[in-house]
Amino acid sequence: MKIIDTLINFEDSRGKIIDLVEKRNINAITFISFNKEAVRANHYHKKTTQWNYLLKGKVRLVTQFGDGPIEEFTLGPGDLVLTAPMEKHALVGLEDSELLVFTEGPRGGEEYESDTFRLETQLV
Repeated sequence: MKIIDTLINFEDSRGKIIDLVEKRNINAITFISFNKEAVRANHYHKKTTQWNYLLKGKVRLVTQFGDGPIEEFTLGPGDLVLTAPMEKHALVGLEDSELLVFTEGPRGGEEYESDTFRLETQLV
């Protein structure tokens, strides 16, 4: 898991412009909603990199590389976190939440499950 500091690229009286992901080949942008206490993911991807951007709510992200240490981070609105290939990950809605996932690699449409490998021992 890599926490990414977002920068305001432009701001005036109308509002802000923030570039979330630059210079990457994004194959899918996915909207995910969470009901409170919903658990999602508990899987990893061999080829896929994902940028998770929380729009609203609060979500706990749990990750692990191989048998290494388990990391946890609580996402709030505006937080952007990268999960890398081979990084196990799970998310828990701490309240009703909405997340955008920017994906580099197979993920959208018919490829939805082609690079998704479920965990035998779940993180959450």
